Amino acid sequence: MSERIAKFMARSGVCSRRQAEELIRQKRVTVNGEIVESPAFNVEGTEKILLDGEKLPQKEMTRLWLYHKPAGLVTTHKDEKDRPTVFDNLPAGMPRVISVGRLDLNSEGLLLLTNNGELSRKLELPDNGWQRRYKVRVHGFVDARKLAELQKGITVDGVAYAPIRAEVESAQGTNTWLLVTLSEGKNREIRKVMKAIGLEVSRLIRLSYGPFQLGSLRRGEVREVPAKVLKEQLGAKFGL
Repeated sequence: MSERIAKFMARSGVCSRRQAEELIRQKRVTVNGEIVESPAFNVEGTEKILLDGEKLPQKEMTRLWLYHKPAGLVTTHKDEKDRPTVFDNLPAGMPRVISVGRLDLNSEGLLLLTNNGELSRKLELPDNGWQRRYKVRVHGFVDARKLAELQKGITVDGVAYAPIRAEVESAQGTNTWLLVTLSEGKNREIRKVMKAIGLEVSRLIRLSYGPFQLGSLRRGEVREVPAKVLKEQLGAKFGL
């Protein structure tokens, strides 16, 4: 069966579908010697498909890893400011992987990594109903009423955020630890929403992403999800 070339590239693990679409727009992809003009171009998989003149990697079995991202790393393969990246700091022997979503420079905790770009895209979609849980330290006066209102959703600077559940875990002086649960994970969502209700985030740790937990994973440690668990958790819904 044929499929769009951007999807085929993502399934090869070389990049995400969005990245593949950008590579195609940059005219860096050829099929049987011809430059591909559109990400909607269909391929069977038997063609000679090259990226920058090199063959795509062979499709591999889908794999998923849990990574405890430390603060101070950016979630990108190449940073224009030459800051240290997640991928530069993975243990030796790791295959080429991409992240499921991102954690910003100063955020830490659970980051999912996979060798399947198409799976990465699917796991990022809010439609799958997966919740993300965070432990968040904020500075300022915590208004219980404002926290409760976040469950109705909030609009900040013209951006609408879906309902967020935020509960006080502990407090000392003007510093409070919150447990925050959300389902969208838009860019810097927690920091922007907290600022809108008068709170400054001083630490943010992702505890879980869908069924996958940070647990006892040490900072900088990577642990692969066993194939059996991966099939149980994702197989029926994501076609693994």
